[in-house]
Parts: sequence; C-alpha cells; structure tokens
Amino acid sequence: MAGQGTHGCTRRQLGAGALALGGALAIAPFAAGPAAAASGTGRRPTLRHGSAERAGLLPGHLRRLVTDAEAFLGPSPEHPWYAGAVLLAGRGGTVALHEPIGMAVRYRAYDEVTDTGVEFPAGQQIPMAKDTVFDLASISKLFTSILAVQQLERGALELEAPVASYLPDFGRAGKQQVTIRHLLTHTSGFRAWIPLYSAPTREEKVQLVYDEAPVSTPGTAYLYSDLNMISLQLVLERITGRTLDVLLRDEIAGPLGLGRTRYNPPASWRPGIAATEDARQPWSGLDRGLVWGEVHDENAFSLGGVAGHAGVFSCAWDLAVLGRTLLNGGAYGRSRILRPESVELMFTDFNTDFPGDEHGLGFELYQHWYMGAMATPRTAGHTGFTGTSLVLDPTTDSFLVVLGNSVHPVRSWRSGSAPRVAAGTNLARAVPVRPEHGRTAWFSGMASSATATLTLPALDTSAGRARLRCSLWWDTEPGSDTLVLEATTDGGASWQPVPFTTTRHGEAPREHPAGSATGWSGRVWHRLTAALPAARGLTLRWRCTTDRLYVGRGAYVDGLRAEAGGDVLFHDARPADAARVEAVGWSASAD
Repeated sequence: MAGQGTHGCTRRQLGAGALALGGALAIAPFAAGPAAAASGTGRRPTLRHGSAERAGLLPGHLRRLVTDAEAFLGPSPEHPWYAGAVLLAGRGGTVALHEPIGMAVRYRAYDEVTDTGVEFPAGQQIPMAKDTVFDLASISKLFTSILAVQQLERGALELEAPVASYLPDFGRAGKQQVTIRHLLTHTSGFRAWIPLYSAPTREEKVQLVYDEAPVSTPGTAYLYSDLNMISLQLVLERITGRTLDVLLRDEIAGPLGLGRTRYNPPASWRPGIAATEDARQPWSGLDRGLVWGEVHDENAFSLGGVAGHAGVFSCAWDLAVLGRTLLNGGAYGRSRILRPESVELMFTDFNTDFPGDEHGLGFELYQHWYMGAMATPRTAGHTGFTGTSLVLDPTTDSFLVVLGNSVHPVRSWRSGSAPRVAAGTNLARAVPVRPEHGRTAWFSGMASSATATLTLPALDTSAGRARLRCSLWWDTEPGSDTLVLEATTDGGASWQPVPFTTTRHGEAPREHPAGSATGWSGRVWHRLTAALPAARGLTLRWRCTTDRLYVGRGAYVDGLRAEAGGDVLFHDARPADAARVEAVGWSASAD
C-alpha cells in the first residue's frame, strides 16, 4: 500500500557499474555528481532562504510552481488531489521557495455514500504551515537505505551477501539467494506487499515475511515491494542491536539536526501534523477512523509505527537538509553521515537489465512520472503513498520537496502524480539554459501533446557540398519525445530526415543517421554538422514532438548557419535571415 502504482519510462542505460564486496566500496568513474561536488575537505554547504536569483533560478518559473500546485487544491479532475501541501525548492545552498498551500487538517470523515468529505467546522480546520509535519510513507525507505549503506561503509554489511547470512530463518521458501542488493533495488522477487496486520503479534508478522516465497527468481525482475525494506529493517536491527527508530535518531536525524524527523511523533506534535485518511474498510485494511498523528500505512501501524518501508514523519525543511547532505556527497556543515563514494552508489543504476525501472541503492532514478522534466539518468528521488516526494538533481544541483496530504479524506480521491510532475517540470524550467552564441537561442518549449517546428527559408544548395552548422541542446522523454532535422524539396509536400553529427566537448562525435535525437544529452551544448542535399529550393526545419504524458527540459538550437563552399547561405545572426525563420511553438529564449 505504501508503494507506487506506475513506473517511469525506458532510458539510455548508465554505463558505469558498481560493486560492494566485503564492506569495501568500489565504483566506476562518473561525470559530475555528489562525490565530485564534495571534493576537498572542510565545511559543506548548508541551507538558507534566499531569492531565486541568488539560487541561479528564473523567478517567473519558480512562481509558477506554486500557482500550478494551487490548481490541484480544486477538482483535478473530480476531487482535490490534496487538501494542502508544502512546497520547497532550491539550488545549491539556497532555498528559493518554501510555500505552504491549503489545509493540513480539513476533513473529519469521508462519506462513502455521497463520495464527499465531511469537513471540520471552520474554526477547527488547520492551515498548512512551512513546518507542518507529514507522514512520509515510502520516503521512509530512503532513511532505511541510508542506514544500510552506513553499515556497508563500516563493514558490518555486504552488498552481495545473502540476507539469510544475517537472518537464517529468512532463507525459507526459496529465498536463500536473495542478497542485500536485491532488497535495496527491489529485485528480490518479493510481491508488492502482504497484510502483515492480519497477524496478531510482531513475531507472527516476521514469520510471514520469512515464509513468503518469491514470485520470480531473485535478480531476474524488478518488482517494487514493501517487504524488501521490512526485511532490511530486520537485518539492521540484528547486526546493530538497535531498533530502527533509534538508528534513525542516532545516525541521521541527530547528526544532521533534523528536529522534526522521527518515528511515532508525540501527541504534542499532533496540531502541527497533516491529517491523512478516514481509514475504514473496505478501502483500508483496518478500521481506525481519521488517522492524524499516527502512521497511515496499515502494516507499519501494526508493527508499532516503526517499519523499514513506512512510518517516518518529517517536514519539508528537514527533507531539504537530507537532500542537500546527499548532493554534498554525504556531509552537511561539519557533520558527515556517508562517504561521497557511498552516495554515488545510491545514485548509480543497478537495474540496467530492467530499463524503465532504474534504481540505485534505495533511490529511484530517471522517473519522469513524478520527477517531470527534472528527470535525468542522475536524478534520484522517491515518493510516498500519502502524497509526498523528494527529487534531487546532481546535474543542476537542485532539489525539490513536495509534501501533500493526498489521502485526506480518502485515498480514492487522488489519481496519478500530476502535481509532482508539474512541480518538477517548473523547477527544471527555472534552471536557465544560457545561449551558446549571442543573447538568445531558439527554444522548442515544453508543452505536452505538441509539435513545434522551426523552419528556415528555402536555400539554393544545388552547387553541392552544402552543410548546416549549429549548436544543439536537447533533453526529451526518451523514445516518446523526439527532435528531428528534416528537409523538403517540394515545398513541404514531403519531408525527409537529414542525418547529422553531434560533438560534445571532450567526447567522440556521435552520429544520428535517422536525423533525430531523443533522451538526455547531458544538458550541455553540442556542436552539430549536417551534409545537406543538393537542390535549388531546399527547406530545412527542426521538428520537436511530445506525447501527452511527460516532457523533458526541451530543445535549444543556436547559431544556425548554412554554407556552401565559402558562401554563407543562411545565418540566424543576420537580422534579415532571422526574420525569415518560421517558428511554430519555438521561441527566442534568453533564459
């Protein structure tokens, strides 16, 4: 129940691998990431509130993050997606947006007959505040994963060791080959969940996990399962002799100063906690009434509120500190909870055999379905069933926290992940892309279900040996959204792709024989060259198409120049030439 229902899109697999043997960590080289950001010694960046400009973000797009989020307080499409939310976004050490919207506590019950929420009297409703505490649901898995990676560093845990080597009873029912890595990457073969709450005692709940048989051979399939992190909790408690809530306090919350992060918040916190669901059968496994200040997940509740898969409560600022810590390579100020190479493991795709289900140790990677345009092969994050999400993008050093109470008053009101996608896309758009030449570059936009065309005037290339040169920057949803260079010689009755070559600084040229580009280009400018067909009237255009679901950061074209021999046929730096460009959906962006 605490998990997600859909997965992201297929992407180009990361080439780097990672190993952890005998508690010693070894990773292959990476481009810029958390470890690179943490090079050197001394104090690491800490967070402070500041302006969008100080964070290196575009204020207009950052403001839109809030206005788009507010739209989901109303019918979307039939019911509000959440009663309220707290939004936090930033870059580097600056939190440029920290905004509460809507209500933390609005409904006292759900009326299933009329499918309406029964509201508290106005005077008893509680608005969201910046420091409102939320039931994080499955974001709790990240804390469990960090605790496990700490034990890898200390040599108490081995990534490729069988779980049964720590918990002998775990090896029942065909689980002898399940490893710690399988738990952390959801490749153990466990089904999504089982109703542990139906067992009367904790011991009997644990036995249900031990007796559970995999539905697939370990390591052969990806299946998101709460049972993975529950099993990891049992391992951690066995090898450390401490319960998970104590480990969280001692190893993460305490060192980082996360004063609003814990399991089982005390009753005194209740007025500052966002309410969740009117939990009753049949939609809930347990009849509990309005859940407010206690964990929502039934299995976590039955385990005393402390579970590896759910149960952590926190606020937006504390999650931002955790995110900044990881982007810093495991340190915050003078406190360090992980080594940089350990953070790299958490941000490394171990699931290259399962495209679309990219996963590091605990973290999901490259998932457009909730990261929106922030998604890159290096973007890490997680969601929670109650309406929460955390997204970290090492490429742009940006972070996003969206905490909503989307199961208030009932889980069936929420559909999909649209507010998370909108927030991620707006923050991605707020990170500027500077033109490669001059003051502006052509930008395709980021609309979904769209076709944008950038058409040059007809050129005479009949003398032969004509070439197009420009700078190109692209980031699209892999496979689904495509940027194509094409040409026509019959006035647009038919278009043919134009093969091209792109070159990124420090890398070998890359051929695009189909005249198209899709996916992630590294979010840097590439030099493009293309041989043009010979024709008296050759018209070139860039065509960018997107599907109805998700988009990337878009495409940029700059410095368009067509030449034949020593003659310049077209150059968009010349005002007369630029004025003849037909832009449909594209715009001149200064970013």
